[in-house]
Amino acid sequence: MLSITTIELDALLATFLWPFSRILALITSAPIFSSPSIPIRVKLGFATVITILIAPTLKSLPAIDPGSGIGLLIIIQQVIIGLAIGLTMRIIFMAVEMAGEVIGLQMGLGFATFFDPQNTSQTPLISRFLGIIASLAFIAMNGHLQIITFISKSFDTLPIGSTGITTPMFVTLTKWGGEIFLTGLQLSLPVLTALLITNLALGILTRVAPQLNIFAVGFPLTLSIGFLVLALSIPFFTPILERSIQDGLNIVTEMTNSSHINAP
Repeated sequence: MLSITTIELDALLATFLWPFSRILALITSAPIFSSPSIPIRVKLGFATVITILIAPTLKSLPAIDPGSGIGLLIIIQQVIIGLAIGLTMRIIFMAVEMAGEVIGLQMGLGFATFFDPQNTSQTPLISRFLGIIASLAFIAMNGHLQIITFISKSFDTLPIGSTGITTPMFVTLTKWGGEIFLTGLQLSLPVLTALLITNLALGILTRVAPQLNIFAVGFPLTLSIGFLVLALSIPFFTPILERSIQDGLNIVTEMTNSSHINAP
């Protein structure tokens, strides 16, 4: 007759529950995986499958009851680590959405909103368009596979039970948040420059010909030039996105390594 002791049951539960917490937190925060269009059951099943594949490869886990106070703290620790990794990659898409919002505002499309299933909210039209392009580029560059590969390697650089959550990790994540403005400005700069020149030309034209109806001419002109420059600059978005995704992966590596180094 097969019998399992309480200690063995706690060890089996910890082997599954702790890595599952980190992986599920990543899936609920990482781009593509966190899309509300993906059913919750699919996310839970996907996290379960990855956990089953990764669990046998984990190093020795701390002999702690997962239902104890320390065990619950370890679960919270794993959730924070997963959320930090997912948020790091999510920042790239926030930068793209910011660029689209700025471009749409300068083109006069600030009032044109579209439902974004990724964020379950109303998003400016240009932001939604650039977000789709960023998602396609992310998948084309196997970004989703790199995230899965990294989360499996994170259990080696940041083992379960180590200190993990340190100040340098959050400082690095906070500094990476500034990438929203840098990448957003780089993506929107060509269109913003063209629209600035257009507005200056319209201002000079208005001074030369005061009888010209600037509202009847300016809006279609800025809209047309904005779409034209946006179409011409889209092919150059991919190198910036590729660099940003790689920088995001490097930042995640730096966070986990800094936490691992500071672990006792």
